[in-house]
Amino acid sequence: MDQLDTVIKAISMSMGAAWASGINLYAAILVLGILGSTGNIVLPEALQILTNPLVLGAAGIMYAAEFVADKIPGVDTGWDAIHTFIRVPVGAMLAAGAVGDMTPAVSLAAAIVGGGIAAGTHATKAGSRVMINTSPEPFTNWTVSILEDVTAIVGIWTALHYPTLFLCLLVVFILLMIWLLPKIWQGVKKIFGFIRRLFQGPEKKTPSTIEAENKNHTTNS
Repeated sequence: MDQLDTVIKAISMSMGAAWASGINLYAAILVLGILGSTGNIVLPEALQILTNPLVLGAAGIMYAAEFVADKIPGVDTGWDAIHTFIRVPVGAMLAAGAVGDMTPAVSLAAAIVGGGIAAGTHATKAGSRVMINTSPEPFTNWTVSILEDVTAIVGIWTALHYPTLFLCLLVVFILLMIWLLPKIWQGVKKIFGFIRRLFQGPEKKTPSTIEAENKNHTTNS
């Protein structure tokens, strides 16, 4: 039973770190690093580096930068685009490091699954923010950004202290994400298509198009 609990805790920490990284990587590092350095949790050896004051300081500075950037419509989308190349690989690394002293195959499997979860979470966040940014007022953007930060922090705290509950919630989140992502993608395509048409101006009609329209008009008459 103790061995099963250990495995569940390792999986929860691994997937929790990856999941939170897709939302706010720097918040995830800060939570893990602060809890580890204060003795509230025992981090695996591979993640002990997160307790280093230099790492915590860098994560704190980047969290503050993201906190500001994430509240500015348009800037948040650019920030998310850049962090596609940061959140996903680092999320995979954290997931691999969180499984502790296991075989290389287990670490690689954790990195693969963790990277996939981080990518899915990041895509859901980034896509949703593109659609939310169509709102003319900034308050919705601010509210959602703050809720994302709180969700990442509370989520990883739950993964560390209530692993079984977190894993159940993670399954629900993955199912919801699978259902939601295609809808978000369609919405994002429509928004960028609208923006592209604004910059291109009115579509120029070719002679064949004009002739076809005249024929349709004659037929309807």
